[in-house]
Amino acid sequence: MERRKFIRNVSLGTAAAGMVGVGTNQTVQAASTKADATFNLDYAPHFGMFKNLAGDDLLDQITYMHERGFRSLEDNGMMKRTPAMQEKIGNHLAKLGMTMGVFVLDKGGNGANTLAAGKQEHVDVFLDGCKKAVEVAKRVNAKWTTVVPGNFQRNLPLDIQNANVIEALRKGAEILEPHGLTMVLEPLSDNPDLYLRYSPQTYLVCKGVNSPSCKILYDIYHQQKNEGHLITLMEMCWDEIAYIQIGDNPGRKEPGTGEINFQNVFKYIYEKGYKGVCGMEHGNFGSGEEGEEAVIQAYRKADSFL
Repeated sequence: MERRKFIRNVSLGTAAAGMVGVGTNQTVQAASTKADATFNLDYAPHFGMFKNLAGDDLLDQITYMHERGFRSLEDNGMMKRTPAMQEKIGNHLAKLGMTMGVFVLDKGGNGANTLAAGKQEHVDVFLDGCKKAVEVAKRVNAKWTTVVPGNFQRNLPLDIQNANVIEALRKGAEILEPHGLTMVLEPLSDNPDLYLRYSPQTYLVCKGVNSPSCKILYDIYHQQKNEGHLITLMEMCWDEIAYIQIGDNPGRKEPGTGEINFQNVFKYIYEKGYKGVCGMEHGNFGSGEEGEEAVIQAYRKADSFL
């Protein structure tokens, strides 16, 4: 049977390999018996990463991820999907015993509606995004949502901007905390106008907010570009890191395509006892089925640190 046909059959719960009357539990068992070994860390691919191998259907892609040993998914664009599709994704992840990683909290874009400005209209957009994120999280059983506070407000002193951001995030945390949803703040390297760029800066903000619903998303790619010293700075900020994302530099592709020693970084994360998700927020270095298979093998190699 072709791989795509197998995946579709598992996803739909149809009979496979001569089995009669396959139900939901047996379907999951069928998927499990086909699955590759899991990894030492919990890596999370995103939709489209394996579309040549798995097909365009989102549920088929999730099943394929499970088959290849992955146990989590992340989807930055989850808030833009229909509630019906969110429900389908959440239900399918639950059937396969997979975890939903981060989705981006929609506040109008990374640089938009900057919280550093201290303007009520910007805060209102953010808080509305928090309320909507709670509803999305319920549908997909998510525990983390990515927040980027926006750009610098250059006409204000930096300490005033810090205070404005902390005050706004406290209000957001009040909305998220009762629902067990954590906003993970992501310092980025995309644009020097972005307010949040460094891990120590993000650590300071999280300490100021002082909530279990406001933590750090440590993106290895962005922080290699912005500051380097990955293990040293992760150690300094460790008690506020709740989520990790991956990408090699330069290029923002899979491990082994750039300069980062991912075996050492992953070993450090593992030895810290990290049980959370490591999101694969990068592109594929190669194209087509061969490029997608290369991504999986790159993670097998980088994960072989024991």
